Amino acid sequence: MFDELLETVCLKISTVRSMIKINDRLRKIVFQDSLDIKQLKENPEFAALIEVISSKPEWRIYDRCAVVTRLYAIYERFVEDLISDWLRLMPDLVPRYSDLGEKIQNTHREGIGRLLIHLKQNRFKHLSVEKVVQGLSCGITDTGKYELLPDAFLLHEQNLRNDVLETVFKNAGIDEAWKWVINHKEIKYFVEEVRGSKNTAEGELKQLVDYRNEAAHGSTDEILGTQELLDLADFVEALCKSLADLVTYNIILLQRDRGLVREIGKITEWLPKSQAGVAKVQEVTLTVGERVFLVLVNNKLSYCYSPKIESIELNDISHNHVEITSEEEVGLKFDRDARKGLTIYVTSSYRVD
Repeated sequence: MFDELLETVCLKISTVRSMIKINDRLRKIVFQDSLDIKQLKENPEFAALIEVISSKPEWRIYDRCAVVTRLYAIYERFVEDLISDWLRLMPDLVPRYSDLGEKIQNTHREGIGRLLIHLKQNRFKHLSVEKVVQGLSCGITDTGKYELLPDAFLLHEQNLRNDVLETVFKNAGIDEAWKWVINHKEIKYFVEEVRGSKNTAEGELKQLVDYRNEAAHGSTDEILGTQELLDLADFVEALCKSLADLVTYNIILLQRDRGLVREIGKITEWLPKSQAGVAKVQEVTLTVGERVFLVLVNNKLSYCYSPKIESIELNDISHNHVEITSEEEVGLKFDRDARKGLTIYVTSSYRVD
């Protein structure tokens, strides 16, 4: 649902990874002691490069500062863009302002008040008084389509550690954000497989924020290894994916309440190697190339994503299109991995009456 936003984030993080590796490789070339480096120095461009290179420790400290600053900026911007997209969708998901939760209404009104006080600040120069109050006015008077101005919800001054992140999402109407994050498959894999369960998601995020603050205030003298920097990039990517899935899940819940999406069955068997399995479904039309939502939320796991159907089998016969009128076992292959127990949702237009 937020594919474009995630694609942008992944591209930015991939660039960070590339620069980490490039600098690491370049240092190995520059600081080697062999005939090769003597030959390279015969190239005037390379010789000029050698002249301006700082010491190896200073270079690595610079890498650390640049990487953690950039990764935190990517993460913070992603959260703000994600929350903004969610808020822009709310008038379509919850058409009546009075039906919004008390928390989101209170945050909206308080945020509008703060914006009006600080409207002359440079960061709000894109706003006018009319723009700030119009969306709220339409909401409380029930005249026209209301608007939840993202600026009113993104006035936090603190770094986005887990508790602040939780508050930002709660203020926007999404509860238990951090519980979702720590149970998300991408985060669980990072904590358990990459870190060997020697750290927590909370600890990883705190570490990133601390590193970023140290870099910003010039108090950094500790070198981080290349792999450690790459691991930080992996964590930020996993965190962003988990938050995108969280917002997607909350959109599905609101759409379900309005009858826009509905549950059609569950995956009862799954074969990871082939990315295919068996699902029990009912009263639905399924077509190769269409997307479904796969969801599983409990006290240990958080899953929510939208894979594309790559193949369908009914009674051991391959189909491009099937119409199921009663409960049937259907073989489904997706373009992403899944697992047993996931609930399948589709838009209500795919129903067979």
